[in-house]
Amino acid sequence: ELWFADDVDGPWEWKGPAARSGKCLYGKLFNKKAGFVSREWIPDFANFRRDGYDFDARWDDGLASYKDKELYEAIAGEGRMLSKRLKEALNYRKGGNTGFETCITRLQMQSYVCIADFVYMQDRYGKPYGWGVAEYATPEELFGYDLITSAYQRDPQESKERMMQHLSSILPGVCTAAYKDIERIKHHEQETCSIFFCVRRDREGS
Repeated sequence: ELWFADDVDGPWEWKGPAARSGKCLYGKLFNKKAGFVSREWIPDFANFRRDGYDFDARWDDGLASYKDKELYEAIAGEGRMLSKRLKEALNYRKGGNTGFETCITRLQMQSYVCIADFVYMQDRYGKPYGWGVAEYATPEELFGYDLITSAYQRDPQESKERMMQHLSSILPGVCTAAYKDIERIKHHEQETCSIFFCVRRDREGS
C-alpha cells in the first residue's frame, strides 16, 4: 500500500525522477518487479546478473533467444525507445509477435536493458494524462560503457559477495538469516532478488 499512499509521495511518484536522475538504475530488477540500484553498485550488479557476458557474447553462446536479441538490438541501436514504438517496430500486436513482457522483463533482470524515463501522453491542451509510457535504454546508454563494465574484472560471484557484505554492514543481522536461503537458490536471477529483497522482506515481515 506504500506505493499508492494518498497523502505522501512514494516509489510510484519517485520512479520517473529517479530513473532519469542518473543516480540509480531502475527497472524490473528484482523477482520481475520494479526496483532501484544505486549508481555505486550498478557495476557489481550488472557483472553478477550478466554472469560475465556482454549481450553479444551471450547470443554467440546460444544463451539468448532471437526475440531477446531483436529487442536488445532495437533499443541499443536507437539509444532510447518507448515501449509503444518498440512494440510497433517489432510487430508485437494482435496477430503478430507475442511475449513482449516476458522478453523485456528478462532483459531487465539480466541488466541488459533498463527504464530511462516515463513519457506521458498529452491532451489537446498540452496537459499530461494517463499512465506513463516506459522509455527503455541500455545501462551503457545512461551511465556509460566504462562504468557498467568496471566490475568485469571480478568473478560474478565476487560481485555477489560484495553486495552481500554491503547489505550486512548497513543492516547487521537482517541479511544473516536471509543469506542461508540465498545459498540454497541456484538460479542467479532469483539469487540476486533475494540479496536485495532481504531488506524489504524483513521490514514488511513477509
